[in-house]
Amino acid sequence: MSFFKSVKGVGFFGVLGNVFLLFLKMVIGFLFSSQAMIADGVNSFMDVFSSLMTLIGGKVSEKPRDFDHQFGHKKAEFLFSMFVSVGMMIGALMIFVSSFQGLLHQHIVQFSYLLVVVCIITIFVKISLYFYAKSIFLNTKSLLVQSNMLDHRNDVLITLCTLSSIFFSFYGIHFLDSFVGMGIAGWIFLSGGKIFLESYHILMDHAITNEDETMIRQFIEQQVGVYGITKFETSPAGYQYLLILSILVDGSISTFESHKIADDLEKSILKKFPSILMVTIHVNPIEKTKKQA
Repeated sequence: MSFFKSVKGVGFFGVLGNVFLLFLKMVIGFLFSSQAMIADGVNSFMDVFSSLMTLIGGKVSEKPRDFDHQFGHKKAEFLFSMFVSVGMMIGALMIFVSSFQGLLHQHIVQFSYLLVVVCIITIFVKISLYFYAKSIFLNTKSLLVQSNMLDHRNDVLITLCTLSSIFFSFYGIHFLDSFVGMGIAGWIFLSGGKIFLESYHILMDHAITNEDETMIRQFIEQQVGVYGITKFETSPAGYQYLLILSILVDGSISTFESHKIADDLEKSILKKFPSILMVTIHVNPIEKTKKQA
């Protein structure tokens, strides 16, 4: 299965699972006046949105390069990841306000074993979606898939908190329901903020990590005919990077030989480092006595 088909698959199954849970939680939550369950339902609504963005983002990102987008449409994935994160944060604020109002008005939760059953169903569905998304993420390293994977994992923990508040309501401890709702809101907001920042860094042409740069530099400096690096710049193109280099070569060799060194180096970098999409190399001739260590 291709990269983008895998991403769209995560979105498709996410939509199906979350739509089912959304209606289930909302109906039962309002029926038994559980703020935590309603908050969990709002979370499922945002999950539907997230999965739709994954589905659409995967579709847009797979478009081949054209005249206006010569490096393809891979950055669309990060743009849609930002949409997901903003939706998560808006949903979190809605949950927090609703739960806080429930606390102020001393909201009473009607205990029901149906609430417990809904929580168990939710946990089962979310664990299944989490492991499916994780299997795809391990192969693709897609930020959209990762955001969905983490969202499914978070939902399992959130539903466990909802389940605990339901059990406490059985013993007449109702205020915990609102506290759990506010806790869920905080968790969702922080998760959304993290995804937003990761997407923002990529869209703002965040450079390759220092660790990867060091590895690539060391590899280049070990190549025959390369006496040093005077320029090393990277720019993201989806999950890969464009690399711009200026290298030092022996000034006494012919132009053909110096460009042969650059061509061989380009091929070696692309073969060694899958994270590099394209390499542009400028050759600077120097005297052997002046070559860099």
